Amino acid sequence: MITASRRRPVALGLAVVVSVAALAVAAVPGASAATRITAAADALDGVCATLEIYNGSRSLGHVVRDGSGYRFTSAASSATPFRLEATQLSRYELLDPTGAPAYQSVVGFILAGDRYGDRADFTVTASGDRYRFAATATGQVMGSFLWRLGAGGSADTVALAASAGCHTPPDIATGVSGAAAPGVDSSGKIVGTIDAHAHVTAGAAFGGRLRCGEAWASGGVEVALAGCASHASLSLGALLEAIIGGTDPVNSREDGWPTFGDWPQHNSLLHEQAYFRGIERSWRAGQRVLNALLVANRVICDLYPSRDTSCDEMDQLRVQARYLYSMQDYVDAQSGGRGLGWFRVATTPAQVRAIAAQGKLAVVVGVENSELFGCREIRDVPQCTRADIDAGLTELRAMGVSGLYPVHKFDNAFGGTRFDSGVTGAAINVANLLSTGHWWTATSCTGPSDNEQPLVSDDFAELLKLGPLNLPAGTLLPVYPSGKICNTRGLTSLGRYLVEQAMARGMIIHIDHMGVKTAQAVLDMAEAAGYPGVTSVHTWSDRAIVDRILALGGFVASYAYAAHDAGNDLPDFLAEWRANRALPHGGAITGYGFGSDVNGLGPQAPPRVNAGASPLAYPFTAPNGTTVSRQVFGTRTFDLNLDGVAQYGLYADWTADLIQQAGGEGAALRADLMNGAEAYTVMWERALP
Repeated sequence: MITASRRRPVALGLAVVVSVAALAVAAVPGASAATRITAAADALDGVCATLEIYNGSRSLGHVVRDGSGYRFTSAASSATPFRLEATQLSRYELLDPTGAPAYQSVVGFILAGDRYGDRADFTVTASGDRYRFAATATGQVMGSFLWRLGAGGSADTVALAASAGCHTPPDIATGVSGAAAPGVDSSGKIVGTIDAHAHVTAGAAFGGRLRCGEAWASGGVEVALAGCASHASLSLGALLEAIIGGTDPVNSREDGWPTFGDWPQHNSLLHEQAYFRGIERSWRAGQRVLNALLVANRVICDLYPSRDTSCDEMDQLRVQARYLYSMQDYVDAQSGGRGLGWFRVATTPAQVRAIAAQGKLAVVVGVENSELFGCREIRDVPQCTRADIDAGLTELRAMGVSGLYPVHKFDNAFGGTRFDSGVTGAAINVANLLSTGHWWTATSCTGPSDNEQPLVSDDFAELLKLGPLNLPAGTLLPVYPSGKICNTRGLTSLGRYLVEQAMARGMIIHIDHMGVKTAQAVLDMAEAAGYPGVTSVHTWSDRAIVDRILALGGFVASYAYAAHDAGNDLPDFLAEWRANRALPHGGAITGYGFGSDVNGLGPQAPPRVNAGASPLAYPFTAPNGTTVSRQVFGTRTFDLNLDGVAQYGLYADWTADLIQQAGGEGAALRADLMNGAEAYTVMWERALP
């Protein structure tokens, strides 16, 4: 059988059913057994219909499956019903009752394939009370080709008549039921949680091939969450994931949909963990704001040999911005048309409030990368100018970006980074050398520090066992003092200019990842300007820095650790929340958030060690009043007590578990979490010029 192309599509999607009764229909003269569908071209998702082809005003007949292709019949009762599955706004896959997608072949006929591909995608436009279907990949109009269904001419159109008996493609249910409480209260305050640090566009990051899976896909879940040969046992993807997340590189099954025997897991860091149905579940359970951080790293991108895009970090951000807006359009396509979806990008605080008032999820956009605007430094020589910063900020605002990380994992032309520790720190230090031409430089310090664990030569020796890293000739391994250390590099003159310009535009400045010396200088500037738009949202700042942020009126969230000890030598969320509450300015906290860092090469929360003795019981009532059952992907059922946060939908479960595990403080924690979106929005409002 001839099959549809397996090329990776640019626009991706999976549709849900929209009742035909909700569509605009009109009686067709002389066709009493059918109703003509006349809905808008972007509102046809889930429609079950027969196709009648017209050339001008003349009917060529109804489409019926015939072997590997389709012919015409004059009998409407014999027509084959097709299900229209949205792949983007006004774009559809046509599935016959067997699930075969119609596709435009290279010969000219439209044939029946066995899987989604770019030639199985049709762009639909209205033409009176009919439609014009054009193959998205080729532009060929659906009509008659050698007296069969195929590439026709500009006069060919399609009439849709409501039908039954269509194929139902696989999908993932959210597992959430019941009416949710309003997204704003009677005073207009937002009621809901905020994930202040997520990377839902990472499938398009790092060159586009480093990670396996997508947050959404035109061919549905079967395409988005399919396994990847590049990550199978002993492949480069499996080996990298073993280094980053501690997974098993020898037994990497890569089965994906529908069995998911190997991923997603809480530590499957190179596989998609934020499929849109999981995000939808968290939203339906009370999340109201998602901070989608576009992420890039040129050094990581260069290390992986296969890629779809440039490794230039600004190019990576641009690709992800397009991905994010296409994701919004895709959700719209499933929800009745443009602007009607639950996933809404917000570029101002006023938009966040309007979206929350509609009960939808406000998606704010930020950037987190080490060479923003190309502003790396090589041996302390900046590779950019003030003009580059001005142009870059203008471009970011045009992309809808409202917040930025001036410094990420490496020292750059803006300032010094905060160190990682141990072998991880050694690896990132090597990358810093590759980016800047020098190792991190550190000195002993008291008070706030960048690392309380020494980075010693042994860590580098362990790292270098992994193989050649193409270090510059004559490179000497660094030696650092024991105990608390601080990066010697602080805020540069270019960094000061960037912060001044970001504040002038009311942009949110993320302090996390800045070395103490750099962060303190930025906070000095914010304090002098009375500027509250400063955040620490995933536990990457010293506690003294966090207290200064709170004193400014900034926003604080903690990394989404497990509620209690998870046996991984990491903090727990409740301890972080209590510690920040206990700071001298902890009373300034009016709402609290979490930073999932999902898809950001950071682990999600494993199950609590005491989950067996004190489990989260299913179904449970979410903080917004909905009822939440276990989420099912294909044949796999997820349970927070067993899986931890294996995929984003489990943040609904994780939030409920936090509140339960807080015991007598549960009511206070619930209030802080459900006021998190409001607190972030207030901070942003106060930062605007």
